[in-house]
Amino acid sequence: MRVQICAIGRIRKGPERALLDDYLKRFERAGRPLSLGPCQEIEVDDRKAGSAAEQARLLTRALPGGATVVVLDERGDMHDSRSFARLLATQRDSGCSDLTFVIGGADGLDPAFRDSAALALSFGKMVWPHMLARVMLSEQLYRAATILAGSPYHRD
Repeated sequence: MRVQICAIGRIRKGPERALLDDYLKRFERAGRPLSLGPCQEIEVDDRKAGSAAEQARLLTRALPGGATVVVLDERGDMHDSRSFARLLATQRDSGCSDLTFVIGGADGLDPAFRDSAALALSFGKMVWPHMLARVMLSEQLYRAATILAGSPYHRD
């Protein structure tokens, strides 16, 4: 199952980019034997759309055809790392070929776009900058792959 992170905005060189690249590389190595990944990053230029509705239009165009869409939103379901790993495995085992995680801009996601997603996930009630949300998601993808592989990276 291919995975995408589709996000409003760009991450330039710096500590967030280094962390994101490191975790995505780790996920690719750990996930490959499990039929997970690779993870493609799709960055949508936020300068081309000011409103959430315009951003939703650009995000929709950027999504792979037929992808199962998971939005990151503070109103979404919270998972611990093991249940997130089970979510990935369930999607993979049910025949999902593309699982796309969507991260909105500073004003969040358009409500209609958010409501059209298959799933909504939350990293808690706090709001996170989109750069950190991407890093946190990439780490959780890697952690999920190690959990599914039985690796000792995750400790309960």
